[in-house]
Amino acid sequence: MIALFRIPALFIGFLLINIVLLLVCIVRPFHKDNVHAAGSLYSLMAKIVGLKIIIRKDPAVKINEPYVFIANHQNSFDVITICKAALPGVVTIGKKSLKWIPIFGQIYWLSGNIMIDRKNSGKARNTLDIAAKRIAKKKTSVWLFPEGTRSYGRGILPFKQGAFRLAKTTNESVVMVTASNLHKKVKWNRWDNGIVLIDIAAPQPLTDAHTIKEWMTHFNDEMKQKFDALNTQVDELEKSR
Repeated sequence: MIALFRIPALFIGFLLINIVLLLVCIVRPFHKDNVHAAGSLYSLMAKIVGLKIIIRKDPAVKINEPYVFIANHQNSFDVITICKAALPGVVTIGKKSLKWIPIFGQIYWLSGNIMIDRKNSGKARNTLDIAAKRIAKKKTSVWLFPEGTRSYGRGILPFKQGAFRLAKTTNESVVMVTASNLHKKVKWNRWDNGIVLIDIAAPQPLTDAHTIKEWMTHFNDEMKQKFDALNTQVDELEKSR
């Protein structure tokens, strides 16, 4: 019965939020805080699906400082959960095909996000060059999902090198953003679907102590450990409610 209310409410909420965001993006196209605004507004839908989002940010992470953010990518609910952690001055790198999604795609483009053509490796490398120039000129942070695809309950997948090459090229620190497990967490007919913990870790500079591949492995291992720790904490918090 709850699903009969929740699904239409989610659709209406998504539609209204997109209208607001489209107006914001038309008024201030490609503004550096559009992605932050989108993440904040989309996260309002978490209440509709019965999720409570808790974000923990390390105090070493400064607002409007340029970083390379890396985050785990789980499923379609990411847009209302982990995207809430997008700080002011952050843009994402996403698939070029996203721009063809009605309204949402136009918002994604007007938010100043960087489009990548994954089918063309040459253009993909050019996209990283564009991201590097954006960081250097506008002091913008860039957010990437280094797994390159949704995990759908497979834990933290192996990383690709792009995010770490970008951090090395720009000499900016990497900030790891990890969300607790979302796989099969939302049950449409369950009122309370529990807690999602999101951790924004302290910035880590990519020194010459490791190669890019070694840094990639390092952060992959760190995110796996953080993911497991967050899931344990969620279990404890939900049992105490």
